[in-house]
Amino acid sequence: MSPLLDPFIRGAAVGALLVIGLAVWNSSVSRHARIATGMAMLSLAAWVICEGPLWTAFGRPYLVLALSFPVGGFFWLFVAAVFEDRPVTPVRLLAVAAPLITGATMNLTHGALSTAIWIAHNVLGGALALHAGFIIVRGWRGDLIESRRRLRGLVFGAAALYGMIEVVLSLSSRFGAAAPLRGLLVSGPWGGLALAVLALASAGLLLSGRPSLFGPSRRAGARPDARGEAADRQWLGKLEAFMADGGWRAEGLTIGAVAKALDAPEHRLRRLINRRLGHRNFADFVNGHRIEAAKRRLADPAEARTTVAAVAFDLGYGSLGPFNRAFRAATGATPSEWRRQALADASPILEEAV
Repeated sequence: MSPLLDPFIRGAAVGALLVIGLAVWNSSVSRHARIATGMAMLSLAAWVICEGPLWTAFGRPYLVLALSFPVGGFFWLFVAAVFEDRPVTPVRLLAVAAPLITGATMNLTHGALSTAIWIAHNVLGGALALHAGFIIVRGWRGDLIESRRRLRGLVFGAAALYGMIEVVLSLSSRFGAAAPLRGLLVSGPWGGLALAVLALASAGLLLSGRPSLFGPSRRAGARPDARGEAADRQWLGKLEAFMADGGWRAEGLTIGAVAKALDAPEHRLRRLINRRLGHRNFADFVNGHRIEAAKRRLADPAEARTTVAAVAFDLGYGSLGPFNRAFRAATGATPSEWRRQALADASPILEEAV
């Protein structure tokens, strides 16, 4: 590839990334999605600039360099916000702070210490890319938003894979191995081209599907197609009967298992739960039933001595951690806190039995 093309390719990548960030930032999506997306796109753009000839053309500004250090952390934060609807919290920001600190320290030290910190920085980036890929794959089957499901596999699965490959090649090249493959690094011409293609593809899919990707869950109104509406009501009736009979209690319940039990097309069931019931992923739909049942049991004085773990296992959770997280997300309190308050409101004397 001609060296003259590299700045244009990187410029296209930077432009696509900044367009994504600005479009989402100026939209009506949630504050957490705006923050995660805007910062991830800025950090990715800074990384593209710092790894190519554009870096010297800009006079090597340290602010841009510093913004590129936590690119792995910002990408991980973005994946969690977009694909798992997670808020940006101080704990999650540690994924940004850690690579920022190692990157800055790496550039302020010399010799063996700088090399050791450089290795730690790259290993951390690879671990974040690996976990981002795990998030993307883990929620694919239960994702009820079709545009987001396409985005998982076509773009961000490839982006996470590219990040891991970049780390492996970077570490190998640092110690003299994989020299013929250096062109695939983001600092190389082919690596820059691959990143530009991913950025442009991401811009196309993200911007075209932005309302469904980032927007709040909404229930659809009645459809003008009478036959389609009748079919939807039939499938929803079967789904509601299945859940009312305690189908949600099955540990590890998946949308595929529900579709098989109802003899329903999985894609149609996915669309109905999203568009008609207002859920963005299948886990939230199931947790809604489980948390309501948990609240009834935790508020029941007759079950005041039943442990929270026993309640969680009875409701289909395989361990206590997921139950605690789901309960806190739904109520703003832990199961123990919620139970204590519920029993205290019912009878102050019962609070001592908890």
